[in-house]
Amino acid sequence: MGDKVKVGIAKFIHDGNYARAEFDAGPDIMENNGLYELLEAQGVEVTETKTARLTEEDEKEYGTIYRLGLASGHMSEIVSSQIKRGEFSLALISNCIGLMGVLGGVQRSGDDQPLRVGLIYFDAHADINTPETTRSGLMGGMPVASATGMCFHRLRRQAGLEVPLPTRYVTYVGVREVDALEYEILDRSDVEYITVDDVKEMFPTIREQMERLSGITDLIYIHIDTDVLNPGEMPGHTTPEPNGFTSEQLAGCLELMCSYPNVACLGVASMPTEGDPEGASIRAFHNMIQGAMRGLRNR
Repeated sequence: MGDKVKVGIAKFIHDGNYARAEFDAGPDIMENNGLYELLEAQGVEVTETKTARLTEEDEKEYGTIYRLGLASGHMSEIVSSQIKRGEFSLALISNCIGLMGVLGGVQRSGDDQPLRVGLIYFDAHADINTPETTRSGLMGGMPVASATGMCFHRLRRQAGLEVPLPTRYVTYVGVREVDALEYEILDRSDVEYITVDDVKEMFPTIREQMERLSGITDLIYIHIDTDVLNPGEMPGHTTPEPNGFTSEQLAGCLELMCSYPNVACLGVASMPTEGDPEGASIRAFHNMIQGAMRGLRNR
């Protein structure tokens, strides 16, 4: 990628009252606590920072899902433009409902036809519920289902994700909490997995999954919900799960993954905004980014 790695930052804050609004400040926290200095020290040129916002005309619309689709469409435009210019897109996302806009941007970043997009989904939870299976009703538990064409089809298309991802294009990493009805969905899918132990020990499974997705897709998006880490590194997270891996272990995994040239975008979602007076979550976030940037420089 030359002497300087070029990175565009895309921010998605819109909650739409369908997820967890307490994460809305997360993208600003990630941006404004040493990120630019860290990237500069890593030999990265930040080409732009843009936030997906509803336009004046959009603000006249009503309906939370419809407005979420509009905001996601604007995120798609930002990510797509960055990738088309040859930049690596770094998405800072309030919560996982931002998934579709980023995926839409990656899918639309080709010259003509929609690209085949692989999804590497780091999360303690599967997030593949549908409106029929969800117990919480939170849309933050449904983005993978929507992205793979199981629900919210109009929203997905508004987000620029015209073609839903086949489940074989999806690899979960670190999932360890699955709802009972999600198991039924997953058992009928072709989703594949990288386990917590695979990441801790840097087992060959990681490289095998990268080779698999590189062989069947055009570009890959890596999505991280910060609850995939050990809870001690993300104090204040509202959905912590025990028995994860550390941010240093995650950084090693990202270094390997981002060394693959068809990885076009990294997104980080659900940064805690309260309950972390010692700044552990920012340090963990910086570890992730350093690992990813090392991978980009190794291409």
